[in-house]
Amino acid sequence: MINVTNSNQQLHQYAIEYESATKRFEKLVASLSDGDLDVKHADGWSARQIIHHVADSEAQSYARIRRLMAEPLGSVIQGYDEAAWANNPTLGYEELDVKNSFAVFSAVRASTLDLIRRMDSSDLDRYGEHSESGRYPVSTWFQSYVRHPDDHANQLKRAVKGLL
Repeated sequence: MINVTNSNQQLHQYAIEYESATKRFEKLVASLSDGDLDVKHADGWSARQIIHHVADSEAQSYARIRRLMAEPLGSVIQGYDEAAWANNPTLGYEELDVKNSFAVFSAVRASTLDLIRRMDSSDLDRYGEHSESGRYPVSTWFQSYVRHPDDHANQLKRAVKGLL
């Protein structure tokens, strides 16, 4: 049985961490110059590619948590091939302006933060079935996405320096 007090405290902590990670990423991206966007190590992504990826990944996150909340238990959570998205010329990860992707990131993170703040302990029991990895509980979503921007912020800092 879930301890409601601890679960609600955990949800509150997730909300704080989610919002903080969002703000850190937004601040980092805002600090980049146009010249920073295309610097990269030969084997890595540029800052531009990372920003586009993070926006697409967060859009997936946005849909996933909503599926977990609204659809019947066990509903399919669709995986996607992030490398295929990054390499698809139509998606434009290597040349499109980052302005729209950055706006998508900020909007979906703000909207999802609203959702997290509305969750209660019973929502932690919800789960879906990920098309690639099987059972996908809300706790896995939190582990994947609360600090997702921090992981990519570190990657972005290395890219701007031309490091892996």
